[in-house]
Amino acid sequence: MPTLTVSGKTSEVAAGTRLVKAIEDAGVEIGHRCGGHARCTTCRVAFAEGEPDTMTRAEYDKLTERGMIGQHRLACQIVCDHDMAIAEVVMTRENQGWEDTGSAPEPTVTPDPATFPIDELRGA
Repeated sequence: MPTLTVSGKTSEVAAGTRLVKAIEDAGVEIGHRCGGHARCTTCRVAFAEGEPDTMTRAEYDKLTERGMIGQHRLACQIVCDHDMAIAEVVMTRENQGWEDTGSAPEPTVTPDPATFPIDELRGA
C-alpha cells in the first residue's frame, strides 16, 4: 500500500485512490469545487516528494491555461500508486472560508483517466 504524508501525518492509502480523496481521508478539507473534473484548480497541491512524472491531458491543459504548469498539480487527476508527500494543499475549506469543499469527486479520475509522460505532453 502506498503512503501519503500531508499536514505532518502519514497514512496508508489503498492503491488506486484518487489523491484528492486520500487527502480528505487524511483530515484535510481540500477544495474540489468542480467535483474533481479538472476545471477549477481548487485541488492544487505542491509535492515535497513522490510527484508523479505523468499527468492526464485535462490536468496538463488546465494548468497550462492558468499558467501553473510546473508549479502545482491537480489532486483530482492523480491516483495514489506510490508513496507521496504533499508540501502544500493550496485551497482548503478553512483558508478559503467556504461552507463546503465542493461536490464529491467520483471514485475514478474524470474526465479521462489516461495519463501521459509530462515531457510527452509538453512536446505535443
